[in-house]
Amino acid sequence: MTGKKERGLFELYQQDPERADRVVFGRVAHSDRRGFLKGAGLATMGAVLGASIPFHRNMPVGLIPEALAQSDESVLFETKDGLTLLNDRPINAETPAHLLDDAITPNDRFFIRNNGLVPQFAIDGDAGGWTLTVDGEVNNPLELTLDDLRSNFETVSYELQLECGGNGRSAFNPPARGNQWTVGAIGNAVWTGVRYADVLGAAGVKDTAVYTGHFGLDPHLSGDPTKTPISRGVPLWKAMEPHSLIAFEMNGEPIPALHGFPVRTVCAGWPGSASQKWLNRIQVRADVHDGPKMGGQSYRMPAFPVAPGDEVAHEDMRIMESMPVKSIITSPRSESVLPLDNRSIGVRGHAWAGERSVARVDLSIDFGATWIRADLDPPANKYAWQTWRQVIRLPSQGYYEIWSRATDEAGTQQPFTVGWNPRGYGNNAMHRVSLRVPS
Repeated sequence: MTGKKERGLFELYQQDPERADRVVFGRVAHSDRRGFLKGAGLATMGAVLGASIPFHRNMPVGLIPEALAQSDESVLFETKDGLTLLNDRPINAETPAHLLDDAITPNDRFFIRNNGLVPQFAIDGDAGGWTLTVDGEVNNPLELTLDDLRSNFETVSYELQLECGGNGRSAFNPPARGNQWTVGAIGNAVWTGVRYADVLGAAGVKDTAVYTGHFGLDPHLSGDPTKTPISRGVPLWKAMEPHSLIAFEMNGEPIPALHGFPVRTVCAGWPGSASQKWLNRIQVRADVHDGPKMGGQSYRMPAFPVAPGDEVAHEDMRIMESMPVKSIITSPRSESVLPLDNRSIGVRGHAWAGERSVARVDLSIDFGATWIRADLDPPANKYAWQTWRQVIRLPSQGYYEIWSRATDEAGTQQPFTVGWNPRGYGNNAMHRVSLRVPS
């Protein structure tokens, strides 16, 4: 299946400025006006910038207003340490594998996957007017402030990993549309908040309830307040799982603006899109939620194996739930060179398996002919990733690859390569790093 590649603001303007104006701001005038915005498009641009543009007729095609080029979101990204920017509008960035070595991923190294813009109140760190509405299939609809959450429910903290459903997309062949994540759209943080189940319990869930719908305050890229960039949900049983949280802290601090300040859901082990940022409403539903990016092929997997490049009908796609077993090598860094006269090296990383735990991690230095079992730590709690380590000795000088293969508690192993997915989701192929041993 072919599709439109997801591109950032600057890349889009560089390659096709008139189309960029249409996508980002709306309708563009005829070519004799050199692509200048007018009508609804001009109004939209003014809304995004927060003011009218008196000399808009003089704006050349492809000009990115300085207020957007130097946006608060760009400043927020500068707080990140070493992340690779994949898209600038919306901001999407992954963490190189070697920067994921910590057992707890620091906030400044946690990947970013946004669908819309970061709300201004989150950038300002002002939660004064924030409330959470819980309605739908409930007996007692709620409207809660941040103080209500903290004072009316038990506060809990868990280590929970979140992974983008498209992590590993860059390895699909033929290429799949979307951000070309390698392996770094994953992080494991200490999330603090209240149990999702406790809030639903206070609302009195009806017997008709089967699913939740999450709504956030992130503005649509167009600036149109009637549009929602993403609104997904989870089956009721997942929301009621004891480790599913309505969180307000990340690693002991208020959740950063890029990650959902002041409150988000954390439904770990599932695609990160199931954990709504900037949360302001939970709608309990009697049917599967149908918000933006719940239908079609968004965050869905084929119901059966398909050949690379094949199109898959919408009705043959199934909503992603538990993420597959996976591991990552965080040390050594790929393309490392060992010191002279030293052929021993410590190898370490993490592994996780969605709703399951990881039973073992094995390493290979001979392209999968033989395997060395790694020492594997148990998870701090369910849905936390597990750290593993091993010292290996390389037999001679030369080029080597280290492969890591995790196996979950049900016996499912990471494959060397995965089947085709038209949207590039769920790639859990083995992670490989290279190194050289000099003579």
